[in-house]
Amino acid sequence: MTFGSIAQLGIPGGVELLVVLLIAVLLFGANKIPKLARAAGQSIGEFQKGREELEEELENDGREVESAD
Repeated sequence: MTFGSIAQLGIPGGVELLVVLLIAVLLFGANKIPKLARAAGQSIGEFQKGREELEEELENDGREVESAD
């Protein structure tokens, strides 16, 4: 994938990220940004934990099916 095709996908660059950050500060205030980031990080962690548990469960079920054959 070349740089031109990445730019066409609409992945935000440095300037776009700064604009988004500025809008977030204006909407939520500078004091709430760390709280929002912390909550987002915890949510991502919970999602990853749930995904890992599901993957382990699927692996164990697959092993049980193979051993039953």
